[in-house]
Amino acid sequence: MAQQQQQGPSTPGGSVSSIFGGSAQATSGAVISSTSALSAFSSALTPASAASSNNTYIMPNSPLKNRAAMDGYRPKITRTLGQRPACLVNASVTYCGNNQIYAFGGFDQYTDEVYNHVLRLDLVSHQWNLVDNYGDIPGVRMGHTATLYKGDKLLVFGGENEHRTYLSDLIIFDLKTAHWTQPQVSGPIPKGRARHAAVLHEDKLFIVGGITGHDNYVLDDICYLDLKTFTWSRSWRFVGRFDHSASIYNDKVWVFGGLSEDMDKVSDLWWLDLKGNPAFESPPHIGSLDRSGLSRNVASPRPSHPSATSPAVGSSGYAANSRTAQVNPPSFHLKTYAPPAPGAISALKFVSGQNVPSQMQGIHFHVYSSGTLLDFVTPAATITNKECSLSALDLGSLRWQKLAEGREIFKPGYRWHYCTMNEDGTKAWLLGCPTDPAAIDLGANGLEEYLSDIMEIDLRRYGFLGNNMASEPRTDITRPSSRLRRIETPSKGLGADLAKLFNQPPETGSGTDFIVTALSRDFDEDEVMGSALVHVAESGDGDDQTWLAPDAPTSPPIHVHRLILQARWPHFARLWNSQMAEFHTKKMHIPEPYSVVKAFLYYLYTDRIDPSSDDDNDHTTADLSDVAGLLVMSNIYNIPHLRLLCVNRLSKELDVDHACIIWYCAGLANEEWLRKRAANYSMTHWGRVVRTVGFQRLPRQALVELSQEIDMEGRVVGGDEFDSMMLGGDGRFGDGGSSASRNRKESVSSVDGAQMIESDDQVDEDDGMEMS
Repeated sequence: MAQQQQQGPSTPGGSVSSIFGGSAQATSGAVISSTSALSAFSSALTPASAASSNNTYIMPNSPLKNRAAMDGYRPKITRTLGQRPACLVNASVTYCGNNQIYAFGGFDQYTDEVYNHVLRLDLVSHQWNLVDNYGDIPGVRMGHTATLYKGDKLLVFGGENEHRTYLSDLIIFDLKTAHWTQPQVSGPIPKGRARHAAVLHEDKLFIVGGITGHDNYVLDDICYLDLKTFTWSRSWRFVGRFDHSASIYNDKVWVFGGLSEDMDKVSDLWWLDLKGNPAFESPPHIGSLDRSGLSRNVASPRPSHPSATSPAVGSSGYAANSRTAQVNPPSFHLKTYAPPAPGAISALKFVSGQNVPSQMQGIHFHVYSSGTLLDFVTPAATITNKECSLSALDLGSLRWQKLAEGREIFKPGYRWHYCTMNEDGTKAWLLGCPTDPAAIDLGANGLEEYLSDIMEIDLRRYGFLGNNMASEPRTDITRPSSRLRRIETPSKGLGADLAKLFNQPPETGSGTDFIVTALSRDFDEDEVMGSALVHVAESGDGDDQTWLAPDAPTSPPIHVHRLILQARWPHFARLWNSQMAEFHTKKMHIPEPYSVVKAFLYYLYTDRIDPSSDDDNDHTTADLSDVAGLLVMSNIYNIPHLRLLCVNRLSKELDVDHACIIWYCAGLANEEWLRKRAANYSMTHWGRVVRTVGFQRLPRQALVELSQEIDMEGRVVGGDEFDSMMLGGDGRFGDGGSSASRNRKESVSSVDGAQMIESDDQVDEDDGMEMS
């Protein structure tokens, strides 16, 4: 042990190799190159020096190679047991916590029966059970919404019964007692409706759109029920939609997709700003409105169903409970034309683009996580799993990204009918059934009759932080002027307070008692390669040791608190408890770029990878090359939370200048999904990527591997050939050759005479946006 104490600082060795030294290998007692895998990227990257006047694309002519190493994460499909429900149409399927999914109501397309059964799926045992429920049991319905409230209640609103009556009642199902109750409500009850959207915000249940009336006309209103007083607000005009999705993010109501008043599938995104508006923040005022003038005579979006006079057994084996009295309080007929909703209303239409999922093909499920709209394009009769995808629209930047191809998610031979997500926004579940007769073991009736299979998607594997972890602001931070009086602000948590002490010398009173050094900011890669070696030895506690030769350039000292490192960094705790060299010298060297090491230590203090907006310390926002370095360090030291933060940001901000860096570092960190995304991005923007500093600094072996990501039968197209392909309507890249896609305006327009808002942000050429 005494000999080990003289050897030098300890870091896990053999996890990565030099960017010039070939592929990473796990080693023990070996000699490897000294420079970190990230060292070549430590200097600031410059923009592409010679961008082509035309986009250059790698055009695949054959299916992608099936490389086992690039498969990455694939969701798992599990066969359920017990009393499987039929593949009901327009039922509600809701994740209710504690590994439980509840299904309620729906229409059986094989028997024309509408149900009011409550079924529960246990995600641990994968067992379906019919729930015995009591109290004010609601009548049969479909097209309703069921919203989880306070973790133990389902708020069921509206829907359509077997008599084609549109409902406007609210019934509450207590998940703990299995009892139904119907609260007394006041205010102007909205018109009965089905196939609407419901979303919770600050103890208010917002209802958006839907269809109603004998002619099934489309509603374009929005209203809310105050759940503290059970008072309905008035209705305002918003956007006419049904079968759409809705969410609350950043104090805005977001509405996407669905069908329009003309029964067309749409790809419009609408949002209503609620912030600072008394109409949404104060208790609702009771009033009356008239919507009779807004009705439209359109074709019914669903077939009619015969009235049920007695219970009938459907394909699920359950009898429709049509004997229960239908709860349907009278809705207020609106007496005046509904005014537009207060607050700014904005709309954005996505026409086409390489990353924009077409709403016209496949079965789409829209869910929201971490301020992002997820679009699952699932297989249908008209498209195969190869044509499906998982795409994400960032509601902050309004940019689409394709997270995965359909063949990476969907197994052939299945149809998916419902999608639900946990409240954290970290997992989603698709419920469906096989379509391949060979896979059926459910009886003679067979195909597409039961919700027999479930697919769990771990969204954290795609870089999603979840709804409980907001994305971090990344604004440049400057020191306040000494002339300005410092205003003391309340504490924003322990992490923010500790950040003020990070990297402050002990003489300032910060209490720092440990020093960490890294590679010098201005080190020369060739000098390091020629003079320094990293030795690796096996320590007593199982950790490999690495250290640089004495002449290796080092950075200025970073002053930290030993207790913070010991409490937050398991590797440091192990070497400290083993009384390694760092225990005696109170110093540690990490052979990574200075900016990466500094960002890593800052994370240990704050749980963040970027400084907060109120941090006065001398930090700058970590750029993508530093975040890529942090990703590798999260893999070296096995820190899952840091890994999640890094993957989230790298996947959102993937760009030309950093595509190669992200691709290479994702490979070192075994993040195959992110590596494949970066590879596909590099292929799409190959002409610009090859001119970046990151590409030029890749080791030779990495250059070979990146070039082999191209399809074996692929060829480069650009210039006149590319233009002719697009104008010819080839459609391979989703742009369709339309002049609209080449002349998109970088502006967002509000409706109802609101002010035009010009956007300074650059819109990706492939995003296919059209602002209305």
